[in-house]
Amino acid sequence: MQGDADALRDAGVTGVAVRLDTPRGTVTARSGVGDLSTRRPVPKDGYLRFGSTTKTFVATVMLQLVGEKRISLDQTVEQLLPGVVSGAGNDGRTITVRDLLRHTSGLADYIYDVFPDPSAQNCFANRRHAYKPAELVALAMRHAPAFPAGSHWAYSNTNYVLTGMIIEKVTGHTWEQQVRSRILRPLGLEHTDTPGTRPFLPDPHTSNYQQFSADGPMVDTTIPYSPFDSGADGSMTGTAHDLNRFFSALVGGRLLKPAELAAMRTTVPVPSDGGEPAGARDGLGLFTNSLSCGGSYLGHGGNRFGYVVRTATTTDGRRSITASAHSRPADPQTAARQEDTLRNLIVHALCDTART
Repeated sequence: MQGDADALRDAGVTGVAVRLDTPRGTVTARSGVGDLSTRRPVPKDGYLRFGSTTKTFVATVMLQLVGEKRISLDQTVEQLLPGVVSGAGNDGRTITVRDLLRHTSGLADYIYDVFPDPSAQNCFANRRHAYKPAELVALAMRHAPAFPAGSHWAYSNTNYVLTGMIIEKVTGHTWEQQVRSRILRPLGLEHTDTPGTRPFLPDPHTSNYQQFSADGPMVDTTIPYSPFDSGADGSMTGTAHDLNRFFSALVGGRLLKPAELAAMRTTVPVPSDGGEPAGARDGLGLFTNSLSCGGSYLGHGGNRFGYVVRTATTTDGRRSITASAHSRPADPQTAARQEDTLRNLIVHALCDTART
């Protein structure tokens, strides 16, 4: 695992951290530096931005509500949020909760409206502007759907903004409150938070760096561009220890009843241009990928400006790994090479522990 972490550093990542938890114990690996200026080492089990890994927590809350008969996966968005999904050919009457959770809604991703210009100047000029969920959905509603709901798959953060709004509508409490009371407290995840628009990471943490142009410098983006990091689609923070514990508990059946866990693990294929490895499938907030040693693993990842985090667990939840890369290059080929190296690290670690 250390060799794979070093390979990721050698591929250009400034800082790398890995934590693998198994019944036989914990293995960690770190490589690179925690800060380009001070050259301090990458901290052990430092705080991370979860990015879209947040979606698995939010999907878990929604499925708990399904298990409590407070909502149905087959209910439509229009039934739950009347009038919110409409215009430009969008029709909330045709989109179900299941479509939102597995990205088969066809709804446009608001991100391309919030951040159309991938430049450092635009990033920092707008970093203090935080949108309300309804505003983000309204941005997405200016665009026609990519396909009829349920007919295809396309990742869209708008789906989980709507999911967070539905949770609040059904429970009378925000999705953050529901995640804290239903997941974080019962599991004792004391180092995981739902910070909303609060931009700072607790110490210790590794600095995140984004390269905005191929010939440009690595820009410190540890304090984030807030519209991407304030909602149910990607705002949570915490540690690799807590992420591994959450995924192990989820897949091990400690958070969902059997029927709801089975629904979460019922998947649709991800198309070849979907940004996932070949053969990947998407469930309800949980992806399934193949292991080179046979079988498969479950998990979710997240990325924003300057970082990538991936959490994966074996299908029995007994072996879980979180790996984080704390810089992102502007060159697409370099980015793809780093992503492949990161995924290979995860597969190697899970396969090696499976053999022991």
